[in-house]
Amino acid sequence: MEGHMKKFLNEFKAFALRGNVMDMAVGVIIGAAFQAIVTSLTNDVISPFIGLFGKTDFSSMVLTIRGVDIRYGAFITSVINFIIMAFIIFMLVKVLNKLSSLGHKDAPAAPDTKECPYCCSKISVKAVRCPNCTSQLS
Repeated sequence: MEGHMKKFLNEFKAFALRGNVMDMAVGVIIGAAFQAIVTSLTNDVISPFIGLFGKTDFSSMVLTIRGVDIRYGAFITSVINFIIMAFIIFMLVKVLNKLSSLGHKDAPAAPDTKECPYCCSKISVKAVRCPNCTSQLS
């Protein structure tokens, strides 16, 4: 029984310390911290700014039905948070894709023409006979 538990713990340790698992954990932690920043941006800057023009604050929008408060203003704030977060993630992925493609150059395409060794005209690489001088090509 003890051997199985030790084997299980060793397998778990190998899994948890793999590079992609650690990268994902760091990403989740940074994402949670970033979400707090976006939430603050929405609650403390964007909502009051929209409130200047709309003469309302989203957080104070509440609908009361039979004594139950439905805070649809908080929902609108959450939707704005989501849109901002999705846009920022989109831009981040776009920049990362651009940066990762800078170092990689596409392989040159295979030529689709060759030169006839007899008349020096350009012909298809698939040709077995030159259409210009009718020479047999090897």
